[in-house]
Amino acid sequence: MRFITVFEEWQHEIASGIPILVLHKISPRPVRTNMPGMYVSPSAFRKQMSALKLSGFRTISIGQAIRLDQRGSSQMVISFDDGFEGVFLHAGTFLRDLGFRAIQFLVADRLGQVNRWDLGLDKTPERLMDRAQVNDWLALGHEIGAHTLTHPRLNKIPLPEAREEITASKKKLEDLFGVPVRHFAYPYGCHNEETINLVREAGLETACTMEQGVVRPGDDLFRLKRLNVTDKRLARWLFYKAGQQGKRLSNWGRRLGDRFLPK
Repeated sequence: MRFITVFEEWQHEIASGIPILVLHKISPRPVRTNMPGMYVSPSAFRKQMSALKLSGFRTISIGQAIRLDQRGSSQMVISFDDGFEGVFLHAGTFLRDLGFRAIQFLVADRLGQVNRWDLGLDKTPERLMDRAQVNDWLALGHEIGAHTLTHPRLNKIPLPEAREEITASKKKLEDLFGVPVRHFAYPYGCHNEETINLVREAGLETACTMEQGVVRPGDDLFRLKRLNVTDKRLARWLFYKAGQQGKRLSNWGRRLGDRFLPK
């Protein structure tokens, strides 16, 4: 695909709605990992977010995104899945200092543990945020959402188990942290009509998938699309846009994606 065609593709996509960016791990990528695409290094993340800030982007919440018709604007949502400790350590305060806010989707029964769900797939388990760190995350002005109790593929387990994973994760997080939990993200992006109904019945307002796209007026609130920041096409487009909009970035905006994304 030609260089400019990639940008035109994403330009059309983001111009039609509000992007919800999704990331997982903000930490150095282990040499032995089997899942390198899950990582963004702390330095790359800081450069990505700084470029977006300098080019005029601002963050809004998912609740705001679904109520606004701001196509073509420089508004975005930043989301993180799973609750990795590296996100708290390397992104929490940094985003607050930029004036950005984010939502972290937490696996409620795994706080302070490691990502057991990846055992057998990845040789390098990562620590998850504990209760104190989640409280500090909230104190920084960020949000939390539910990501089930144990991170199963909801469309592959019996319906009663899926109901418990969804409903109990919302309640547990609300009980632990004393804040309303309004938003959900499907583990692995896996969902079907039955799980969508369970999320709705649990009293959640939205649910995020891993399907690529943006939030547009009239979208199904329980099938919200997101854009993966580790996708090179998206990262290059964002940096290209930053280079166009921010004069301080104009000489190097096109090249940031290649220079700072993990190889």
